[in-house]
Amino acid sequence: MEPSSSIAESFSRLIPDRIPLFPLPNIALFPRMYVPLHIFEPRYRQMVFDAATMGNCIGMVLLKEGWQENYYGNPAIYTVGCAGRIISRQNLPDGRFNIMLQGLCRYTMVEEEWDRTPYRLARIVPVPEQFSEPLSSEVRADLLAVLHDSLVDHDSDHAFLKSGFESELSDDVLVNTLSASLDFTPLEKQLLLEADTVRQRARRLRDLLQFKRYDRDDLKGRG
Repeated sequence: MEPSSSIAESFSRLIPDRIPLFPLPNIALFPRMYVPLHIFEPRYRQMVFDAATMGNCIGMVLLKEGWQENYYGNPAIYTVGCAGRIISRQNLPDGRFNIMLQGLCRYTMVEEEWDRTPYRLARIVPVPEQFSEPLSSEVRADLLAVLHDSLVDHDSDHAFLKSGFESELSDDVLVNTLSASLDFTPLEKQLLLEADTVRQRARRLRDLLQFKRYDRDDLKGRG
C-alpha cells in the first residue's frame, strides 16, 4: 500500500492554484473521503460546468456563523478547506447535477478573486497533511472505544461503524471517515480539518467524542 504521505503529495499536484469555492454550512470534506452532492442552485450549476476547465476541482469550505444573513452574497468563510475532484457527474434533465467529490488535499486560501462568475473563486495553496508516526495500538483502541461508547444504541445511521470494518482501514482513512461522518458542529469539524497530522486529528476526535459522552451522561443523570 502506498504511504499516506505519498498519496497526499500526489493529490496536491492535481490541484490548480485557482479553484471555485463551494461554501456550505455543515458539510466538511476531508482528504481521501468521498461525498455525494446534489447541485441545484444556478450559480453552482455553472460552477460544476466550469470546473472542467480547472482540473475538475472544487474547493469545499465551511461557512462561518451568521452566514444566513448573506447566503446569496458572500458570507464569511474559513480560510482552510479541502479541495475535491469531481470523479462522476450525472446530468439531470432540468440542469441540476448529482456529483461525487473525492477529497484530495487541504488548502489555505491566499486571496479570494472577484470575477464575473456567479460563484466565488480563490487562489489557494495546497497543504498536504504532515507525516506522522502511526497511531499506537493503545490510541487507536482508545479512540474506537470512545467512539463505540458515544454512539446511540441501535442507531442505524451508524451501523457501519459497528461492523468491524475499521480494523482494515489505514489510520488516516479511519480518522477522516469518523471526522466526516459523525454528528459534529461545523466549528468542531473545522477544528478537526485544521489538524496538521493524523495523530493530532485523532487526539482532537477522541477529545470531542469524550466531551459528547460526558454531556450525554450528564443529561441522563439529570433525567
